[in-house]
Amino acid sequence: MSGHSKWNNIKRKKEASDSAKGAVFTKMAKLIMIAVKEGGPDPEGNSKLKDVISKAKAANMPNDNIKRAIQKAAGAGSGDDYEEIQYEGYGPGGIAFMVRTLTNNRNRTAADVRHIFTKFGGQLGVDGSVSYLFEDKGVILISREDFENEDKVMEDSLEAGAADFIPEEEYYEIDTEASDYYTVKEALEAKGYEFIDSSVGPVAITSNKVDDPAICESLEKMLDMMEENEDIQDVFHNWDN
Repeated sequence: MSGHSKWNNIKRKKEASDSAKGAVFTKMAKLIMIAVKEGGPDPEGNSKLKDVISKAKAANMPNDNIKRAIQKAAGAGSGDDYEEIQYEGYGPGGIAFMVRTLTNNRNRTAADVRHIFTKFGGQLGVDGSVSYLFEDKGVILISREDFENEDKVMEDSLEAGAADFIPEEEYYEIDTEASDYYTVKEALEAKGYEFIDSSVGPVAITSNKVDDPAICESLEKMLDMMEENEDIQDVFHNWDN
C-alpha cells in the first residue's frame, strides 16, 4: 500500500465533507443506527458504535444529533430499516471502484449509483467484477507531527496486534486484519493515540496512476458527487492521486 497517496485522498475527502455537512451528518446517523441495532446502545460494549461515534465527533456532528440517532435505533420498532449494499465498477481511466451504501430503498440507491458511474463515463459492474482487486483490512493513520517517535509508535502498534506498520512521510500507516481492527484501534486509543483517519473495508492491492488532467478532473468530480449522496457511505478505489 505504500505510495498510494492515501493522505491526499483523505485531505480531499475532508474538504468535500466540509462542503456537505448535512449529507455527512445523515450518513453518520445511519451508521450509528446500524451499529446500535447490531450491538446495542452502549458504546463501551459495542466497539462498532464506539468507532462510529468517534468519527461522527471528528466530523463535528453535534452531540444532540448523536444521542437522537442512538435513541431512535434503540427504540423498539422505530426508525427505518437500512441495509448495506455494495456496488462495484470502473470509473474514468479504468479506475476500479467499490461503493458501500446504506439504504432503505434499493431501487433509488441503485439508480443513483448507476447514474454517477455513467455520468462520468464509467460503468457499473456485476458482483466480483472489481472486488478481486481489493482485500479487506483495517487501516489506521497516525500523524508523524503529533507522534514523532517512530520506534515507539511501531512497537505499540505491533504490540496491539497490527499486521503491518508502514512509515510514510507525513504519517504512519498501521494495517490490521479486518477482524482485528477494533481491537487494535481500542488498544492504541488506550495508549493515548489519536488518529488522522481509520477505516475497515476493501483496500486496493495495487494502485493506478492517471496522467491525463481531464480524467483526473472527472475522477475528482465523481468522488465529490458520491460524497454528497446520502446513501453512499464509503468509496474505495485504486486511483493513486
